[in-house]
Amino acid sequence: MPSTSPVSEEFQSKQAAREYAWERLERDGIARPPLPAHGRIPNFAGSQQAARRLFAEGPWRDAKILKVNPDSAQLAVRVEALRRGIVLYVPTPRLAAGFLRLDPQLIDPADFAAAAAHQTMGRWAQPVALSELPQPDAIVTGCAAVTVHGKRCGKGAGYSDMEFALLLELGLEPRVVATTVHDAQVVGDFPVGSNDLPLSVICTPSRTIRVAQPHPAPTGIEWQRLSEADLLAMPVLGELRQLRRESSES
Repeated sequence: MPSTSPVSEEFQSKQAAREYAWERLERDGIARPPLPAHGRIPNFAGSQQAARRLFAEGPWRDAKILKVNPDSAQLAVRVEALRRGIVLYVPTPRLAAGFLRLDPQLIDPADFAAAAAHQTMGRWAQPVALSELPQPDAIVTGCAAVTVHGKRCGKGAGYSDMEFALLLELGLEPRVVATTVHDAQVVGDFPVGSNDLPLSVICTPSRTIRVAQPHPAPTGIEWQRLSEADLLAMPVLGELRQLRRESSES
């Protein structure tokens, strides 16, 4: 049986940590479709158990509104949230088309699994303008690797960090962030930056890690980090700039 114990090794970069996690998930037969695990938020064996652990935690158990990432690794989280009557706000991949809203009151319970899957959720989801995004009660994000101290790295594009900062730019309050990962994705350490999202809760198939002192969260979008290509690829940022311009003129 493959080992699921966390590693104590410290990695010199987030890329090294995510590469380690991807390799371990594939090598030990833990990764689940879509495959390969490399280059994505990896799906993993036991994701349903990790999701059940998450909804034992207060902010997620009692939530009415959640922001949840669209990756397959968190499919079980989205399905369970819909079953609990929680309205979901899901960013589209790469933020290319903003956010989608999934309201369980408008979905037949028999369709929850299909509505929660990113390949088919468009049949039930409604596009949401930035100005209409509500205050979430809590957030769920996907990760490639994490530490017990609440550090995370995604697949390397920075979209989860951007989404969190974007909510702050809209004037919404910061909320606690959780993830579900396999135990094999919990590593010793790696460096993070000022724009990196901190985790407060990490749920694996076998345990729940509650982070007593997460590192400081971003306070907004660090526009200087964005290239023109980034702005073109994410029209939602142009929409945000327009909202800010209108707010300053009013």
